[in-house]
Amino acid sequence: MSTQTVMSAQSIRTIAFPDSELRDRVIARIPAHQRANVDLVVYSAEEKSDKTSPDDVDVLILPYTDSGPTIELIPQLENLKTVLLQTTGYDPVAHLLDEGYTVATASGVHTGGTAELAVALVLAKLRGIDAAVRDMASRTWNHRRRRSLQDRRVLIVGVGEIGDAIAARLEPFDIELTRVASRARADDRGQVHGPDELPKLLPHAEVVILITPLTEATHHLVDAAFLAQLPDNALVVNVSRGAVVDTDALVEELRSGRLQAALDVVDPEPLPENHPLWGTPNTLLTPHIGGDTTAFEPRIVQMLTEQVRRINDGQQPLNIVS
Repeated sequence: MSTQTVMSAQSIRTIAFPDSELRDRVIARIPAHQRANVDLVVYSAEEKSDKTSPDDVDVLILPYTDSGPTIELIPQLENLKTVLLQTTGYDPVAHLLDEGYTVATASGVHTGGTAELAVALVLAKLRGIDAAVRDMASRTWNHRRRRSLQDRRVLIVGVGEIGDAIAARLEPFDIELTRVASRARADDRGQVHGPDELPKLLPHAEVVILITPLTEATHHLVDAAFLAQLPDNALVVNVSRGAVVDTDALVEELRSGRLQAALDVVDPEPLPENHPLWGTPNTLLTPHIGGDTTAFEPRIVQMLTEQVRRINDGQQPLNIVS
């Protein structure tokens, strides 16, 4: 163990969980000797312990949902060094990287859930399941031929862990798959295109699945020009972050009836009651449920257990954002 690692370990004494239930579940999985060097406390905007001073918090675990109020407390935590997320995306705390904090994500925890939802949204929209649900409410028997996922040209934008899991789940459907990432390269699945190639790829994409991180480069990546290059009746599926899509531009395309959309994430979020997306045709909305499944809790407990063990032993956490 390096001198730098030892010094880092000696400076971390307290790990703050967002609630007592999550802390207790992690404690139950770690023998006392594997957490002897750190105190596991509770500190968040929703649940603060009277015994925990802001100055005591060295590592802060953010709440899974509605983390904004706890993020606002961070400037008060004078000794804070590391922020652990329960999400894959780190865009809400990206500014902390410039301020010298260590940020670690929950990469891997949400992979299966988000990938299966992406495939479910594609199938539901192509096969008209959303329309069938509406017809059922009005007791209407509306038989019509729908598009199959089989033989579709699918473009995945994002080739990280979740993007790869989506690609794997699409393999049995006999599709023509194209992938785009932040740079062109090759991997075990074959060719990966760069973003500069999108203009020649989009006119052939019948289904576009977005699973790219939200960064300066991907903010409103899907704008009016992007959408205009898609063929008529193309389906846009967003399971990444709402702001990857220019919502106003998408609404215009959906209102015209030219494109279809299945969106688990939107901008703004949550979607206001009077927002036009609620009433656009050809649109299927789910309320950001991609990774929030029964598989989430055991996996996040397992990951945070490993993070505590590593910090206790003077090691760096997993999934540090560089």
